Order: sequence, then C-alpha cells, then structure tokens
Amino acid sequence: MNAGRDVRVARWRKSSHSNGGDNTCVEVADGFPGVLPVRDSKDPDGPVLIFTHEAWGAFIGGLKGRGCL
Repeated sequence: MNAGRDVRVARWRKSSHSNGGDNTCVEVADGFPGVLPVRDSKDPDGPVLIFTHEAWGAFIGGLKGRGCL
C-alpha cells in the first residue's frame, strides 16, 4: 500500500446497492493505487482489509457465483 496515504482519513463509500441509511454494508476507499481498502460500515474504526484489485474481483466473482450478490 502507498505509505503516503492513511486509511483512517480516507474517503469511504458504500455500494450503490446499499439502502442508504442501512449500516450492514462494506465500504471501500478510493485513491490507493494498486489496492482496495475495505471495512465494515458497522465498525468504521475497526480493522481494514487490503485487497489487490485482482483479489477483490475474485472475491466478488465468488460471491456472485454462489448467488450471494
């Protein structure tokens, strides 16, 4: 990850499939070249998972393949 960026001050966004006020989503942060930080919207101060774009695509593809999305 880019050492010059801090996920604690990142701009986080929810999926467009979210119901807006519902906090049962994951959020992602943009602006981190080569990686995608992901966190639980219910715990914004909790741990952040860092995925490569390829790993995130495989993760989402696996969820779609199981009918989870």
